[in-house]
Amino acid sequence: MPPLPSSIATIEAHTVTPEHIEKHADVLVVEEPLEIRLAYGNPGRRRQLSLAVTMRTPGNDEDLALGFLFTEGILQHAEQATAIRWLSENTLLVELLPAVPVEVERLTRHLFTSSSCGVCGKASIDAVQTVSCYYPTPNYPQFSREVIFHLPHRLRQAQAMFEATGGLHATALFGEQGQLVCLREDIGRHNATDKAIGAALRAGETLPLRHYVMLVSGRAGFELVQKAAMAGIPCLAAVGAPSHLAVEMAQSSGMTLIGFLRGERFNIYSHPERIC
Repeated sequence: MPPLPSSIATIEAHTVTPEHIEKHADVLVVEEPLEIRLAYGNPGRRRQLSLAVTMRTPGNDEDLALGFLFTEGILQHAEQATAIRWLSENTLLVELLPAVPVEVERLTRHLFTSSSCGVCGKASIDAVQTVSCYYPTPNYPQFSREVIFHLPHRLRQAQAMFEATGGLHATALFGEQGQLVCLREDIGRHNATDKAIGAALRAGETLPLRHYVMLVSGRAGFELVQKAAMAGIPCLAAVGAPSHLAVEMAQSSGMTLIGFLRGERFNIYSHPERIC
């Protein structure tokens, strides 16, 4: 048997039933901190900034860092990051071009991923719209309801780590005909979304991502709609429920938001004109 990847671990557990207690090995998701650091400024005056520490499932960490920087409005293009390298086991340094502005005060006080905590809903939406790079094109593209119906099944088929552990969120990008373009898994739903967007950027996908539908395996909260809006994704579908603030964000950014996608049924909460 090959060694387990760093994203999962085997732990001794006891299963209890009315008849017996049985000891066995269980496979669990690994959760570890990742520090994302920035190197910025002109040559000879380069500085480093500890931007964020997120609890994540190890794996595809470069995708996570790049996607995070993009959805936070720090980067507009993948080329603005000249290198991503490890400083230690759980610390990634992202080297930025000298011309990339870094607003240290804003970044140390307010990141969008926590903007719905302690900030009113309108302020959260306005903050995103102030720096949002892309918006979906009105009425484009059109997605068939038949394509949407089959997305959760295709997502589950591709979730290798979820099958092993049952403890991961997933975010996937699908093309207009339902073809899987990219899938990423993580213990944090926002991390899975950053990984998927970062993977698309690193693969050379053209921004904005206006030809894709994004599917998330759980609920659709504000932070997921915000991240999709930053990338110009026109349609976000969720297996679970959206939040009220997520619907407001989708409505204001021109995004089609789908919830409760299960079997041959779903609800549309904003911009239904894209679904035919």
